[in-house]
Amino acid sequence: MIRILVADDHEIVRDGLKRILTAAGDLQVAGEAASGDQALALVRAHDYDVVMLDMSMPGLAGIDLIKRLKAEKPALKLLVLSMHGEHQYAARALKAGASGYLTKDSAAEQLVGALRKIAAGGVHVSDAAAASLLASEKRLHGALSDREFEVLRLLASGLGPTEIGERLHLSVKTVSTHKARILEKLDLGSTADLVRYAMEHQLL
Repeated sequence: MIRILVADDHEIVRDGLKRILTAAGDLQVAGEAASGDQALALVRAHDYDVVMLDMSMPGLAGIDLIKRLKAEKPALKLLVLSMHGEHQYAARALKAGASGYLTKDSAAEQLVGALRKIAAGGVHVSDAAAASLLASEKRLHGALSDREFEVLRLLASGLGPTEIGERLHLSVKTVSTHKARILEKLDLGSTADLVRYAMEHQLL
């Protein structure tokens, strides 16, 4: 039996996933978490074969959560199940230590197959994610750190330095420093240029 921790902040999503996994026969939902912090606490307290996690949850989330979980239990397998398209986050999630990336519009059979593959030590990468992984190496934003990439997406979404600082638990000064580095690395002159770049490369 493959023991799985399901981490998603929407109860209706967790319920749906439980039904899919239970029907598979060899997959057991051994724990549920509604936030990244709760997922980390459960991983510290229990042993799971795979953690299936959403990228966007309250508190600790995204790439930071993946890194923390892997630091806590290096052998733990992680499958990201996200509403974000593969071209946005797949490459960074895999680099951070995830063993697979699926979007929430994937078929149930695809999800079950990915979990079995990852539990057995494999990696699940769709053709789109593999292409994203290769393409991100060539694009300018591939040179951004994970934190800079997160700040880029939030700036392009219309948030200001104060709001971004609150969301990422950073000082306004640190956010401004990240913004300056982002503009420099992407060879952009203004926030408007940054928004245009993000839209052109489908980073929103």
